[in-house]
Amino acid sequence: MTELAQPPQGTVCASCIEAGGWWWHLRRCVACGHIGCCDSSPARHAREHAATHGHPVMTTFEPDEDWFWDFELDAPARPVPLSPPFSRPLEQACPGPAGNVPDDWEERLN
Repeated sequence: MTELAQPPQGTVCASCIEAGGWWWHLRRCVACGHIGCCDSSPARHAREHAATHGHPVMTTFEPDEDWFWDFELDAPARPVPLSPPFSRPLEQACPGPAGNVPDDWEERLN
């Protein structure tokens, strides 16, 4: 792949925001730039996006992480060139979003 992957469609899991939910870590769809929450998060929106849209490859959207995952194969995926930004902003809460995370969030992780 010589072209850059699509830029992120934001810096939050929009599905969690819409539902009033929260996330632990964020994932970025390589095909379209969708940002979804990880499998440890209550709603697992990244996995849902992969299945619903046929976009199986995601990459981390967390600072200081660099990996790709194929949900269809349930295995690491080959890295592809990304367009920036490469992660959520450092000042953005994790877990997030700020104000929606329950006090017992660690007990609610998958």
